[in-house]
Amino acid sequence: MAAAAPRGGPRSARIAWPWKGRGDAARPGRRIFRARTLLIAAGGLLALLFCLDRLFPPPLPAGGGGGAVVLAADGTPLRAFADRDGVWRYPVTLDQVSPHYLEALITYEDRWFRRHPGVNPFALLRAGGQWLANGRVVSGGSTLSMQVARILDPHPRTAGGKLRQGLRALQLEWRFTKDQILTLYLNHAPFGGTIEGVEAASWAYLGKPARSLSRAEAALLAVLPQAPSRLRPDRHPEAARAARDKVLARLAARHVWTDADVADARIEAVVSRRLQPPMSAALLAQRLRAEAPDQARITSTLDAGLQRVLEQRLAAYFARLPERTSAALLVVDNASLEARAYVGSLEFADAARLGHVDMVRATRSPGSTLKPFLYGLAIDDGLLHSESLLVDAPQSFGDYRPANFDPAFNGPVSVAEALRLSLNVPAVDVLDRLGPERFAARLAHAGLTLRLPRGSKPNLSIILGGTGTRLEELVGAYAALNREGLAGAVRYRADAPRQDRRLLSPGAAWIVREILEQHGRPGQREDSFDTSGRPRVAWKTGTSYGFRDAWALGGTARYTVGVWVGRPDGTPLPGQYGAITALPLLFEVVDSLPRGSGDSRRSAPPASVRKLEICWPLGLPPDPAAPALCHEKREALALAGVLPPTLPERESRLWGSGRLALELDEGTGQRLSASCSRTHARRRVEVARWPGLAYPWLPAATRRASAIPALAPDCAPDALAAMETLRIDGPGDGARLARAPGSPHAPTLRLRAIGTDSRVRWLVNGRLAGESRGGRPWTHAFDEPGEQRITALADTGAWAELTLRVLR
Repeated sequence: MAAAAPRGGPRSARIAWPWKGRGDAARPGRRIFRARTLLIAAGGLLALLFCLDRLFPPPLPAGGGGGAVVLAADGTPLRAFADRDGVWRYPVTLDQVSPHYLEALITYEDRWFRRHPGVNPFALLRAGGQWLANGRVVSGGSTLSMQVARILDPHPRTAGGKLRQGLRALQLEWRFTKDQILTLYLNHAPFGGTIEGVEAASWAYLGKPARSLSRAEAALLAVLPQAPSRLRPDRHPEAARAARDKVLARLAARHVWTDADVADARIEAVVSRRLQPPMSAALLAQRLRAEAPDQARITSTLDAGLQRVLEQRLAAYFARLPERTSAALLVVDNASLEARAYVGSLEFADAARLGHVDMVRATRSPGSTLKPFLYGLAIDDGLLHSESLLVDAPQSFGDYRPANFDPAFNGPVSVAEALRLSLNVPAVDVLDRLGPERFAARLAHAGLTLRLPRGSKPNLSIILGGTGTRLEELVGAYAALNREGLAGAVRYRADAPRQDRRLLSPGAAWIVREILEQHGRPGQREDSFDTSGRPRVAWKTGTSYGFRDAWALGGTARYTVGVWVGRPDGTPLPGQYGAITALPLLFEVVDSLPRGSGDSRRSAPPASVRKLEICWPLGLPPDPAAPALCHEKREALALAGVLPPTLPERESRLWGSGRLALELDEGTGQRLSASCSRTHARRRVEVARWPGLAYPWLPAATRRASAIPALAPDCAPDALAAMETLRIDGPGDGARLARAPGSPHAPTLRLRAIGTDSRVRWLVNGRLAGESRGGRPWTHAFDEPGEQRITALADTGAWAELTLRVLR
């Protein structure tokens, strides 16, 4: 019997098992299979991690509605706004933090930060071993990425919490670069109280930016987040010092800093100031944040040091002013129109002063502060030059009868004098000729909007404050006087667009500024004080009706300054007006500004400005052929050599001024008309007449030089014969007036103006005292003893005068 074949032998020889019978030929297949399996598993794991990352993303800081900080131009925090949780944070980037701090932080907390994937297993194993060996935590195993993960997603200190922290750290590493993770730590690490981030901590504890930290300060802030409450330097300086020195020792041991640097750092004391969020330029900061609510870091144009100095100066200056008084201040750099200081109210937190109201942009009556622009525009239009003759006397413009702030009148004045003395009647006269609507339109084009009641149009009262405007717009317009006539919108951020608008020609701006600079400083004479080192200031004050607003605006070659004083609720502040309340503060501010080499030098006039000699009353250059026409010589600043004559008088006074040709009798000097009954030896002469309203203020010799001779009796009346002759009916000139014996009342007179049917203004010693109509009587009590000059001035220009002496 044949032997049986081995079990399975021949069959197994025919079967090709993948792991048997093929030798080396089967190995590549196995490798491919295993590689595919691993790739599939890895892909699945990555897909799972991707899905988990998308389903459970790390809770990153919200982008809007959180905290913010408004900075000065140099990065100094002006005001910090806490986020919705009440946390103070000043966002920074890596290049805005001292390298010392970054070295201390990474060396002490995570020296392998740049190399690990978010979790350092060796550090975790070391920390675990130390914990097992000592029964307590000796060193932490958390990386900076893990610390950021715990800051963003707080969790309990358990094994599960640690696992979650590690996974979150991996997520952060997957999503961000190392620098971005480090930036998150810089801005969100806890530093005690409601302070988060190294920049906020640096300002809160040390009063300086994080980019300026010393080595000792950097080491202190590097360790503070480990135990913010226990190591706060303002509460526990000794514990803070010990922790800082521990960081310094590690930096020396790892040769990051030299032994000498570390020794110097150890000497430095741990000094901390009281935690107080910055609150400078509070109203501007609030304004800028409202304009950019999604920005966490807003940089303004302000000078931090100047802002602090001026806030303190304002607080000291107004300490004794009446209650509820507030103030506003704005300082602008002329070259860039950037604000350097901004004080919106006297005390932001003072409810009684309505400190929350920003008076830099509140609408208020500008008083007389618009007058420089009026005269500048009139110069540009060829109506005036700096010495044009104007008349400061009682006048009516339709139903409008302006009076001066001081009830006294000055008679004939130049444009320069009218502007420096802020006289009202001449300004209204010029505005009437220029046109109030045109004036308002020119200002609006330059960015200075005049705000009127709904439905009303610009009228003559706007030049005396019968409108509303804002301090920031006034400052932008006043800057034109030192910017060759270019006004513009004040810029509060360096990235704000430039908005320059032409307000005046360079020549007109220079002339107006030159006039205002001739003010000098109140109470100081240049020939008595050394003013060589002080900047030249072109300034103007203003006071609104009822003492509600006091203004002072001024400019130097480098800066324009605006000051407002008043009550935000609009109630009067009796006795407080621009010259005594706002002007002294203006000069204190100017003296606090950074000095420049050219501030005290007088700038050269533009080529369009020429200094020319003119004569009053005609306003024209002297005529060598007619010297008698020149009653008073003056030097005028004029544009392009153009000398406009004296403005003509209005209405019934049109004949009263100007160059008047007369024919006189050679022998008697009497005036001759075209028709006389006998033959006369005629002589032709010219007389320069002054404006009729100016005559009561002229010296006697000047009156005689412009007087019109009487008409010869044999000549028919001419047009000049119709001139009114006014006479005061009352006591004779030079009479004495005394109180009635035993009477407690001042002596009283009833006077009448004879020779006119028009309105008559009565002046006592140049001050308006009353009015009458035609021959109706006017009664006045003379309270003051001494000589009293009484003038009756008719609307037609006719006038009469007498002098009395009131006895005691």
